[in-house]
Amino acid sequence: MKNNYLLESEDNYLVSMKIEELIDKCLFKDSPVHSYDMEEVPLSNALEDLDTYGLFSEKKVIIISNIESLTVEGNEKDIEHFLKYFKDPLDTILVIVTARKLNNTKKITKELKKNLEYISLTTNAVDFTKQELQGYTLENGVVRALVSYTLEDIGRIHQECEKLKLYRIDTKKISLQDVDELVIKKLGDSRDLTFDFVRVLASKDKKGALDKYHELEEYSIDAIPLIGLLASQFLIMYQVKILEKRTNLNQEIADILGEKPYRIQKTRELTRYYSEQELRTILRKLADMDLKIKSSDVDGNFLIELFILENS
Repeated sequence: MKNNYLLESEDNYLVSMKIEELIDKCLFKDSPVHSYDMEEVPLSNALEDLDTYGLFSEKKVIIISNIESLTVEGNEKDIEHFLKYFKDPLDTILVIVTARKLNNTKKITKELKKNLEYISLTTNAVDFTKQELQGYTLENGVVRALVSYTLEDIGRIHQECEKLKLYRIDTKKISLQDVDELVIKKLGDSRDLTFDFVRVLASKDKKGALDKYHELEEYSIDAIPLIGLLASQFLIMYQVKILEKRTNLNQEIADILGEKPYRIQKTRELTRYYSEQELRTILRKLADMDLKIKSSDVDGNFLIELFILENS
């Protein structure tokens, strides 16, 4: 198990920081680092590197990421070869990274956890932000705003905190206005864009939903793409609603839908507002709206505002 690690985390910043820590701890600081992404290259590439000594140094660091993407089918020989490596490893730091929990019933998972030091990397975004801003006086709401603006992206929180600390290095005081002026709201992926909108819509707050819609309009999202984003969010809500009958575990639902547990956790905050029938009705309405906009001269913005008034 010496110098062999299995890191589990959804956050790239936490992973990179941990790898740096391991390199320092194992005294591999000046060693070459080679990375292999299992979504982009075959396992055989990493195996060849694992089996050979470096040209100028016997020490090296090998990182294999997205190990969850590695399928057994078609890779049987390489996987067997890979597992044999742990019986006689070279003077190498091997770090295997996964963004999702591995299936503990699979042979490769059992072997990896038996032969590697397993490290799960998690952190609370609020606690991390407070730690990053230690030594500074914070106006009420600063931490909450930072976490919200960055969508709990730990790497982004670190960057924005460094920026704020440098900006207020003389006074050591950070205000909400500082956050608003320096930190640009992160849009995230398409589902992140619509989550807050759907949450306000679900709470039956007509004015709040219209305000959120007009906020989305500022990002120049046309009616048809926005309807697509809404349909995507309501569809996952419908799928989660059905799966909640089978299990109460976010991880199990995430595995079935191919989503991250955090996404499922956030979605489940909304499913309680709707029945399955209501979600089916909304999905049909969105499909009808999409068809009307594409097949006529109807104003898409008018249809969306009408949808908001009818469903909030």
